[in-house]
Amino acid sequence: MPTLHWIGKEAVVNHHQQVPFRLLHCREDLSVGDPGTGNLLVEGDNLLALKALLPYYAGKVKCIYIDPPYNTGNEGWVYNDNVNSPDISRWLTATVDRDDLSRHDKWLCMMYPRLALLRDFLTDDGAMFVSVDDNEESHLRLLMDEVFGARSFLAKLVWKCRQYIDSRAVTGISTDHEYILVYAKTAGNVRFRGRERDETKYSNPDNDPRGPWMSRSILGLATQEQRPNLHYDLADPATGITYPCPPNTGWRYSQDTIATKIAESRILFPPKKTGRPREKVFLAELKTEFTGLPSIIDTVFTAQGSHEIRDILGGQVFSFPKPSSLVSKLVEQLCTGTDLVLDSFAGSGTTAQAAMQLNKSDGGNRRFILVEMDSDICHNITAQRLKRVIEGYDNGKGHVEGLGGGFRYCTLGEPLFDAQGQIATEVTFDDLSRHVFFTETGEPMPERQKPDSALIGVTGGVAFYLLFNGILGDKSVDGGNVLTLKLLKSLPPHDGPRVVFGEGCTLSQAALKRAGVTFKQIPYQVKVS
Repeated sequence: MPTLHWIGKEAVVNHHQQVPFRLLHCREDLSVGDPGTGNLLVEGDNLLALKALLPYYAGKVKCIYIDPPYNTGNEGWVYNDNVNSPDISRWLTATVDRDDLSRHDKWLCMMYPRLALLRDFLTDDGAMFVSVDDNEESHLRLLMDEVFGARSFLAKLVWKCRQYIDSRAVTGISTDHEYILVYAKTAGNVRFRGRERDETKYSNPDNDPRGPWMSRSILGLATQEQRPNLHYDLADPATGITYPCPPNTGWRYSQDTIATKIAESRILFPPKKTGRPREKVFLAELKTEFTGLPSIIDTVFTAQGSHEIRDILGGQVFSFPKPSSLVSKLVEQLCTGTDLVLDSFAGSGTTAQAAMQLNKSDGGNRRFILVEMDSDICHNITAQRLKRVIEGYDNGKGHVEGLGGGFRYCTLGEPLFDAQGQIATEVTFDDLSRHVFFTETGEPMPERQKPDSALIGVTGGVAFYLLFNGILGDKSVDGGNVLTLKLLKSLPPHDGPRVVFGEGCTLSQAALKRAGVTFKQIPYQVKVS
């Protein structure tokens, strides 16, 4: 399989594993609407934010859509990942522009760890959409083949983003399209819903008791050498007119199948020999109300996104935002009910609006997680757009009704562990328990049945317990958070192996073995990344 190499690759392939877990702080003063919707807007570097979110949402996101910098040389984005590499350290805080000869290397170094983390968020039947243009499309395809696996590639959608020809192009060619690469979490597990079927094509001019129908060609796709059984002359039993076999295609069906369809009055014969027989397809017999999704999207354009942002925020405060109807087309292919949508390059917040619009149209409860690293954009554009879309707004022509819902506004806190590997003082029991469970199992911690219990979760037949902050530890022992025989007997029972995290343990290894317990000391045996 072809592989992609670039300056700094060796330094970033494992960088996502080295990024520290951080605390998330919810800002109730910046949150909007109903906080119980499960929607999040996170302000902060998206690599750090994704790592902070992972213990909560790994394996739970059905659909990811991202619109990263296209790396045209005009965006002026900055490479900021703190990777310990001499090849990369000189890039830090340097603006990437058209004259930067290493801009493609920087873009790939920026994207790799983010894609690696994003994949871990997806459900087994989830998929990821990535918008890109010709500047990085070929690189991105190879990069995603490496991260997701080449077999997980689903499609390259072509979006006709320009509505009108651009006659200013130096080459004389108007570039009217962009791409959306689509990859599955697990190859073979994803199927798109498809496009809604156009039922206006169905009617019943002959009052067929089977209901409305449309006619369909019965021409095949195979030559006589390929499928000789599909090449034969077809006769109308009522008129005796014979219709010769199309030499390059044959028929769609074998003679036995055609005979059955004729007997069921499903074949439409033309009155003249020069015509082609067709078949009736009945609306009532279709297995789904959807058809296949075209790989070309040509009904929504970039200008609509710009108009949308002006309409909501009163000015062109964000360059080239994606239209919410474009993202809606993608999200509705995978997400229903309470499915979760993630966008870690949130920009103006298009993805959230798309999810809320879908909920309004079909009564769903799709949830979203957005991450925007620019604090000014996040606070003044993304959050304000979502607030107005949720509550309603005036667009100069009248009042636009709000979509309802809400979101929590979150910021990134300090790492869970300090430079010496000690647990940060502001870390709570809930913070550490989620971290411990995720780093030990690779799964988010389940909802706890008893808030005051040391049992934080069970998976794969193994129960995990945490003694922390003196809340659940043995306070009769100096220091607290210590596993003693008395405390061991008081732990919620489990018929199987148990892992207990605490600051200390007074039991011998033999006693622990008899009890089926593995003890791990805080903080030294807690994985930090």
